[in-house]
This record gives sequence, structure tokens and C-alpha cells, in this order.
Amino acid sequence: MVELQGVPGFREFYPENLAARSHIFAAWREVARRYGFEEYDGPPLEPLEIYTRKSGSEIVGQLYEFEDKGGRRVALRPEMTPTLARMVGSRARSLRKPVRWFSIPQLFRYERQQRGRLREHFQLNLDIIGELDALADAEVLAAGIDVVQALGLDSTQVRARISDRRLLSAIFMHLGVVEGDLLQVYQIVDRLDREPQDRLERRFAELGIRSEVVEEILKVAELRGIDQLEAAFGSIESVSGHVDELSRYLEYLDKLGVGHFVDIDLSVVRGLAYYTGIVFELWPSGRDFRAICGGGRYDDLLGVLAGIDMPAVGFGMGDVVLLELMRERRLVPEYQRSVDCFIVAIGHAARLRALEAAQELRSAGLSVVYEFRERGAAGQFKSAASLGARRAVVIGPEELEAQQARIHDMTSGDEQVVRFARLAEALTQGV
Repeated sequence: MVELQGVPGFREFYPENLAARSHIFAAWREVARRYGFEEYDGPPLEPLEIYTRKSGSEIVGQLYEFEDKGGRRVALRPEMTPTLARMVGSRARSLRKPVRWFSIPQLFRYERQQRGRLREHFQLNLDIIGELDALADAEVLAAGIDVVQALGLDSTQVRARISDRRLLSAIFMHLGVVEGDLLQVYQIVDRLDREPQDRLERRFAELGIRSEVVEEILKVAELRGIDQLEAAFGSIESVSGHVDELSRYLEYLDKLGVGHFVDIDLSVVRGLAYYTGIVFELWPSGRDFRAICGGGRYDDLLGVLAGIDMPAVGFGMGDVVLLELMRERRLVPEYQRSVDCFIVAIGHAARLRALEAAQELRSAGLSVVYEFRERGAAGQFKSAASLGARRAVVIGPEELEAQQARIHDMTSGDEQVVRFARLAEALTQGV
């Protein structure tokens, strides 16, 4: 018989793997709760048009897309933002502004598998919609940084690289780049640390950008810190206001207690066309992994997708790279099987009473396991230990006659005898 294989690029979550994923999800939800975000979700299958309208027809090759039985062109969701835009757009008038929503969708892309990138992953999406002030941008990044802190990572292990497309636009146009070429220049700059410089310079040349301008653009990408920005462009009227705005954003991050994670890095532009302002990425400090998180301001996207004029800022944080980084740093909690009680039943009559006791204890909120087949007491205690049971509840002929059970602590070996009527009370008090 041929062994059945799973689909390439899709993970199987055995209990120990699911426990690690749940640990990450719990941190995502807890930080989102502390920041006042509400959880939402949407359908995993969407009309194909919702993605082509946002990203163009070239995205189709990256999607799991098909025609359904109703003749509709649909796709498994590769991202959550278009769904969010549609949902917010449908209730734009009634929603309290700003909207503070988060979700943890499973996303799908038909791409080449590589380290840190599979064909499915789970992602924390966290967005603020309906607020223009840079404090909303700072709030979103602070939440992302608090997530990695909640998972045990500090500022020596993770860095937030920030930039501002409005600032870059003003600088590049001051240097002589025409407005129509800005998006392509962003995309080239976005790949400065991923492609050879001569190839990037050829791409600049294809746009007709002179070599001396290219040299200045590359210098801009190397600027770090507000002081360097002010020294280079603070006297340029079209640029100085954006420098001031970025400075105010950094001040907010300091007051929110995460400024020590943050580096200005103007080579970060986020290659996607829809970003309009401050952008950021969270990276492992050694840069030996892909980015953990990326996001920024996208003020025009809801107009494109939902026909509503609402500013927005948000990020996506995937579980694949985050989990790899945590494993390397030994931050994933060790998986341990655990149940509250294992009932050791000796004899047929005791097994029947054990079933009643199990239901009573489960109704009291305890996890309870017992053997399905009759076994000796030693074998049952061995099963209890292998499941990580905290206590064993022993019911045998003597216990049945006395209408009581023995509670055996699996760690200390201590025992106490309690009447059946008080069994749930005795065990829940010890939880």
C-alpha cells in the first residue's frame, strides 16, 4: 500500500506542535486584549477579485484559486487586509471610530517553500482604522513589540526597523526622482540587502535615473537616526516637516516604553504599493531569519477596496518565523502531558462506580481519564504516570464497601481517603 502523504508546504500539528502554536496564539490574544483590540474573523474563501483589485492580476499565480461549482472565481485567502476592508466598509457608518480590530487567520499562498515561508501559516493581523494621528502608528508598533516581549524576546534579540514613505518621497523627489518613478524606486530600495548592488544599479539605470542620483539614493538608505536625517535634510523645506513627524512618532514610542527596540532604517520601504506613510518591520537582531512582522500606514486602501475614505494602520505577524526564532532561543515551553485525575478502578463494580465519579469530576471542571479495559492496579498507575496525571483516584472493592475513594498524589505519594460525596470538593480544592 502506498503511504499517504500530506500536501507539500502544509503542516501537521501533533499535540506538542499545537501546544507551541497555542502558546503563541495566547500571547497574541493577551497583548491585543491589553491594548483594547476586538477579535474578528472572515471567510477563508473569497472572490478572486478582492485580491486582484488590491495587488493586480500578477498575484493570481501565487494563489490557491479555482472556479467553484457556482461558476465563481474564488481563492483561499492569502492575506486578511482585503477581507478587513470589505467588512469595515459594509458597516462604516455604524462602527465606532477608530476601529481597533485583530484577527488570527490561517493564510494560503502557492509559493516556493523556503526557510520561514510555507504555503500556509497563521498570522496576527492588528489594525487601527479611522485615525490619522501618528500616535495610532506608535500604538500598533508598540503592540507588536509587546508581543515579542510577552514571548520572551528582548531588544538584544529583536529590532524594529522603521521608515516613512512620505519622508522618502520628499527626499527622493528633492534628489530628482520624478513622482511617477517613486514606486519602482521604493521596490529597488526594498531589495538593497537582498540583491547585488550592480543588479540594482542596472534597474535604476533602466528608469533613466542618473548615476549621481543613484549614489545619493543609496546614501539616504544608509541614514540612521533623527540626527543624521536632520543634518542631511533638515534645511529642505519639503522634507523637514516629515522629519519632525517621524521625530514625534519616536517620542511616542519612547513614552510607550518600547523606544529601545527601535532603529530608523530608511532602506525599509515595504515593497507593497499600498503603504502611504510610516512603515516598519520587526527583525531578529542577527538577521539570520526572515522578518517576524511587517506593517505600516495604508490610508488609501479602503477607498480602493471598499469605496470608503478611512485612514488605516496595521501589521501582520506570522507564526512560522516567530516559532523558528523561539525554538532557536529555547523559548518554547516544554510540552508536558497533563491531566488532573486518573481513576484507578479495580474490579467490574468499581469500574461502573468510576464512570459515575468521572462524570461528577468532569462536571466540576477537572480533566479525568481512566482505562477502557480492565487492567491490574500497577498497570493503571503506569498509565496515570505516562499521561502526567497529578493525582490518581483509587476505587476498589474495599472503597466501594466503605463508599469512599483514595486520592493518591502522583508526585509526593501522599494519600488521603474521602467519601464519594466529597470527592469533587476534595479534588477541586487541591487544584
